[in-house]
Amino acid sequence: MANESLLKSSIGKKFAMALSALFLIVFLLQHFVINTLSVVYPEGFNEVSAFMSANPIIQFVMQPILLIGVVYHFVMGFVLEMQNKKARGPIAYQKYNGAANATWMSRNMLISGTVILVFLLVHLWQFWVPTINAHYINVDPNFAQGNFFMDHVIHVFNSQITGIVTLVLYVIAFVFLSLHLQHGFASAFQSIGARHAKYTPFIVAFGKWYSILIPAGFIVIAIYHFVNNL
Repeated sequence: MANESLLKSSIGKKFAMALSALFLIVFLLQHFVINTLSVVYPEGFNEVSAFMSANPIIQFVMQPILLIGVVYHFVMGFVLEMQNKKARGPIAYQKYNGAANATWMSRNMLISGTVILVFLLVHLWQFWVPTINAHYINVDPNFAQGNFFMDHVIHVFNSQITGIVTLVLYVIAFVFLSLHLQHGFASAFQSIGARHAKYTPFIVAFGKWYSILIPAGFIVIAIYHFVNNL
């Protein structure tokens, strides 16, 4: 009963949300490293992507877990925001000056989170669904030869309409991701109780660099593929 009460409390929800955030932060770094291969070592990108796509655990367990993690993170953020507004009440809410008490990032986590969620759904539709189709449903000859993945990246960014739309979507989504991480990175560690006078400044500083460099790296990769295939 105690564990059930904890999960239903604001503290328990924040803790669970923080764990999902840390999971997504680790996944984002791993995904960035793989995507970087598409620029510096295309053959390696094909090999790694082929290995991951042929692994049913990754495709039918890890990928759905990722999507569930993002959706859970967003829903939990929405629930906590509604609880906070309810706790402040109509009178307290009128007196609450968000701009004076918090940064834009912390006051608009739901907006940035929504943009990220929409981008992830589009991204999965563009890459995960075609991969499942080419490997398990309508087998693509290029898939067996190991050329499917780079060819598909080129196709997505090379299309006259979808290429531009995809690039714009990437830039917008990763700008919002950067804003989301600038508040969420350190907040996730704080929510799980990882606060220490000696280590917290490092976590905050590392989080700021992470929130800038990783999203910027994804944007550079997207621009590279778009420009390289004009």
